[in-house]
Amino acid sequence: MNFLAHSFLTFNDGQIVGQFLEDFIRNKDRYSFPKDIQDGITLHRAVDTFTDSHPAIHEAKKVFSPLVRLYAGAFVDVSLDYFVANDLQLNSLKEWKEHSLKVYRVLHENYQYLPANFRNMLTRMEQDNWLYNYRHDQNIKFSMTNVLNKAKYLEKDIPVFEAFLDNKDILQKCYDDFFPDLLAHAKAENALLQLQK
Repeated sequence: MNFLAHSFLTFNDGQIVGQFLEDFIRNKDRYSFPKDIQDGITLHRAVDTFTDSHPAIHEAKKVFSPLVRLYAGAFVDVSLDYFVANDLQLNSLKEWKEHSLKVYRVLHENYQYLPANFRNMLTRMEQDNWLYNYRHDQNIKFSMTNVLNKAKYLEKDIPVFEAFLDNKDILQKCYDDFFPDLLAHAKAENALLQLQK
């Protein structure tokens, strides 16, 4: 869901692959991959668990929960990629562009590990450069519409994008309160993973 944030919270190429694979594989298949990819899968889960328990994320969910109830977290995830992409303290625009290109390159280099449904999505992701273009409102609208279309129990015309636009200041503050903590947590988790080698 929040592909840019997950791709940024990595410390080697294998972890990039694992961060993307987590949402596309069965749990029992995770041990069939090389160690660095397994570490990326583990890191993805650690990031998700930390995110779900953070007070700032609970605040951010209040923006969307009146509209989509239990799906609020999915729309917060999409929103986070907007703020990550626009966070020039993390990376300059040039560095974000280079990061996006590196992720696509690494995924292609590890193409044999990617399931078919992810390969199909990767083609679209790369063509439209989703990772770099999350900085633009229209790309967040596209992502939110995609979530609505995939959600079984949501109407397709719920104004979640309008809620995002109307509450950018609130969501920005939630991001500012949250992301440094997440980054520190990801670094600590990676340090533990390296000790296990």
